Amino acid sequence: MRMINGRPVGDEQIQTWADEAEAGYDVEEMRRRGRPLVLGKTAGSVVQFRMDQELLELLARKAQDQHMNRSEALRAAVRAWVDAA
Repeated sequence: MRMINGRPVGDEQIQTWADEAEAGYDVEEMRRRGRPLVLGKTAGSVVQFRMDQELLELLARKAQDQHMNRSEALRAAVRAWVDAA
């Protein structure tokens, strides 16, 4: 049995993928895949940092209250801090 990301992948699924590839892909459609641009402008850079669990939970609640995901909330917080300087 073959595995992808720890999940079993059977011969039937592999054949389905092979058939798709042989039929060809729409290149323009594939270009539209992936993560959206940051604020619709450009590709973003990944920034990693550590956060304690309490602060992370506060962030999650605030983001949910504002109907934002965590990344959007972090960008808004950084933008407000930079703009206030």
